[in-house]
Amino acid sequence: MISLRNLTKQFDTLTAVNNLTLDVNAGEVFGLIGPDGAGKTTTLRVISTAMNPTRGRVSVGGVDTQRDPEAIKRMIGYMPQRFALYPDLTVIENLNFFADVFGAPRAQRTELIARLLDFARLTEFQTRLARNLSGGMQKKLALAAALMHRPRLLLLDEPTTGVDPISRREFWDLLTEIHLEGVTIVIATPYLDEAERCARVGLMFRGELIACDAPNVLRDARRIGAVVLEARSAQAIAARQAIEARPGVLAASAHGDVLRVLADRAERATEWPSVWQARGIAASTPREVRARLEDAFVLMLSKFDRI
Repeated sequence: MISLRNLTKQFDTLTAVNNLTLDVNAGEVFGLIGPDGAGKTTTLRVISTAMNPTRGRVSVGGVDTQRDPEAIKRMIGYMPQRFALYPDLTVIENLNFFADVFGAPRAQRTELIARLLDFARLTEFQTRLARNLSGGMQKKLALAAALMHRPRLLLLDEPTTGVDPISRREFWDLLTEIHLEGVTIVIATPYLDEAERCARVGLMFRGELIACDAPNVLRDARRIGAVVLEARSAQAIAARQAIEARPGVLAASAHGDVLRVLADRAERATEWPSVWQARGIAASTPREVRARLEDAFVLMLSKFDRI
């Protein structure tokens, strides 16, 4: 569905995307993750034809984005980070406006809008001004507007940022319904639990793609070259500080009373209790746990940053 070949996008002296080559399969849910400034938004904007690449080739559905951008626009639905609908229009007025923009036939419009309102759980709020909707409702309205022309490809730029956990779950329920209809979805997200829902995930850093695979492959201990060990302590920060510079410790973090350590091998855990005891730190015996995407990406980013 999407083919990027040596995509580069520059803004004066800043290279936002650098020599990016990537394919997204039809019907796939693909996640783009990475820290702020990694190039995720720029990549989505180039795919959507909102920007032209500085160098490289981009095609959607076999159509080159620079040769026929209007054909691309008919194929995609694009939802930017910020709420881009009209705050002074009601829900139904916004949807009617986008129906006009996308040229939805009037004979089918009433049925289509009713379906989208029901799909987004907004039927009872259709006369409410968009500015008076909650953050989660605004996201669902923006999604409904992006689906007005029944796109084959949906591009979502951090669509659940700033909404509550329940709204996030409801939004992903809607995405699941869309995916089951055969729509390809590319989502940029800062939430690694959302990335776990994707068939494949691409990690971007400083404009480059540094890893791309299925989540279970990316977090495999053999691939990341580390094991994950956890211990509990009411002094988790002190426990971290006591061992983070020791041999074999690749990264360490404290989350409440949980100390999570990435180490080169599991046997390192036997070295730490004596260190804590010598410093008067009470902690449980470290145990090996399953790696998460967060662990894999922390290691990947740290290794990439040292190059």
